Amino acid sequence: MEAKLIELGIETFKIALLLALPALLVGMFVGLAVSIFQATTQINEMTLSFIPKIIGVVIIIILTMPWMLNSMTDFSLNIFNMIPSFVE
Repeated sequence: MEAKLIELGIETFKIALLLALPALLVGMFVGLAVSIFQATTQINEMTLSFIPKIIGVVIIIILTMPWMLNSMTDFSLNIFNMIPSFVE
């Protein structure tokens, strides 16, 4: 019983990291590109770094939403199918 719960917890963390990874990577790469741009042009505007990151993250979330929804649906169905084994 404890092994199933530990496995479920590990799977939960894996799916959370997998779903967050595209948005985090895009935010990191856009932030790096904006930082390089700011360093080369010596423009030190604080809002310049936030707007491209927000736009990039929103675009990648829209593009990966079907995949994210399918992953969460499969995970949720797996959890619902496991409920009878926890009630024993």
